Amino acid sequence: MSASFTTIAWRNDAVLLLDQQALPGEERYLTCTRFEEVLTAIRDLTVRGAPAIGVASAMGIALGALSLPDDSPEAFCNGFEALCDRFAQARPTARNLFWAVERMKRCFGEHFHPDTSSECSSAAPGKEIARTLAAVRKALVAEARRMAEEDVAINRRIGHYGQVLIRDGYRILTHCNAGALATAGYGTALGVIRAAREAGKQVQVFADETRPVLQGARLTAWELQKENIPVTLITDSMAGFLMKQGRIDCILVGADRIAANGDTANKIGTYTLAVLAAAHSVPLYVAAPLSTIDRKLSSGNEIPIEERPAEEILTIRGVPIAPAGVEVYNPAFDVTPGHYISAIITEAGIAEFPYESSLERLFLSFP
Repeated sequence: MSASFTTIAWRNDAVLLLDQQALPGEERYLTCTRFEEVLTAIRDLTVRGAPAIGVASAMGIALGALSLPDDSPEAFCNGFEALCDRFAQARPTARNLFWAVERMKRCFGEHFHPDTSSECSSAAPGKEIARTLAAVRKALVAEARRMAEEDVAINRRIGHYGQVLIRDGYRILTHCNAGALATAGYGTALGVIRAAREAGKQVQVFADETRPVLQGARLTAWELQKENIPVTLITDSMAGFLMKQGRIDCILVGADRIAANGDTANKIGTYTLAVLAAAHSVPLYVAAPLSTIDRKLSSGNEIPIEERPAEEILTIRGVPIAPAGVEVYNPAFDVTPGHYISAIITEAGIAEFPYESSLERLFLSFP
């Protein structure tokens, strides 16, 4: 079961994005012909979710490379480095963004040959330079498109492994949106739910609203309705009560960055759910690709936490809901310690606590 909409795509040398700010009221697509438009879309949550941010960054870099100067390899190289730097600064927490930038840099290095430019300077006559740089651009576009295709395949593998944890009749609580809207298609956490449905299992989803930007209410509920998956919307503050009533069988979330020890940064409020889940013996599962795991970080204490604009808390759809002048603290993510997480589901299989060893085994076993 594939998503009935397109989150992100490369079309006619432009990046097509589903405008997630317009949902659920309008299914509107934006055509980005300049890399600055993709950058803005990442920053203002037009496109969001760690895997989707990674693919959007790769496509934005490829788009920017199309307009880099042809006059010298040095200028082209410097322009590409500046382009990558711009995207690396777009949002600080999502690991997939940095993974995508690193991968595009590797692609550039593989095709920007030393015989064309020694240390990004010198070289061949004009037409030969233009031909060589055109080949680099083509390779960057192909790499970005390949990353989008791979993301869907990865999500399907995550779903394949994760659905074994979902029993027929399960009532699943989700937080934020980790579906096709947060990826290039299919989804991570919601991909597990899709795969469970494809395996013939009946499930009921409780989607919490996910303040302050309401990704659960606006996006997850919309996405599940489109796929005819039963969903009930609740406020964030109702989750503990439902667990106490015995109405939640598991919690299923995505991730923006995972440290080597399994500590997981996800949408603010995930840590609260994890503590409640532990108190009520409800398993909490994280579904994320290996690219979300930052093996350089030993614990979640090292994960940078993005702070978002105060207006996200002070207003809803531009309507003030708090007194003017009140101070606001608006971290976009929190970190759930690995010992609160029952399993981390990846495209290479399922890891369990202690995560330092189980995650490392998955990396070693996967090509």
